[in-house]
Amino acid sequence: MTPRSPLLRTVLHGLAALLLLVGPAVSMAASHLPPVTDIAAQSADAAKQGGPLVVLVSLPGCTYCETARRNYLAPQAAAGEITARELDMTADTPLRDADGTMTTAKQWARAHNITVAPTVLFLDRNGRNLASPLRGLQPDFYGAYLEQAVDTARAKLTEGLAASK
Repeated sequence: MTPRSPLLRTVLHGLAALLLLVGPAVSMAASHLPPVTDIAAQSADAAKQGGPLVVLVSLPGCTYCETARRNYLAPQAAAGEITARELDMTADTPLRDADGTMTTAKQWARAHNITVAPTVLFLDRNGRNLASPLRGLQPDFYGAYLEQAVDTARAKLTEGLAASK
């Protein structure tokens, strides 16, 4: 069935062109989490929402990193369940550490002895781990490990807030 109306045909062509332009941009936007740029500020924002700053330390082209991002972290971040950021452990991108000093993503990963990708961290306002990092990817129970680590980090944040009052 072909549209007989020139107006309908024009509208359909316009929609098809729009989908061709927007489709790749949407899929590219979802291919990475927002970058870590300022650990103190971003972890403070996460703490205001009651959670840790969840950081995916990744490598370019890492299929396990992509799986962790796409299947676990991005959906939870999109749903507002966690505050998640990404750090490319090979990049020279600027990064403000929790103490305010400037470094790079690569130097920060090295200083924190991160040698495996993906590594998922659960950071407080001072850049300290609130739960054991998730290193590598075990797809069978990864969702459960992630949930447990986020719960542990939230509990420690709550304890810290209660102790400071």
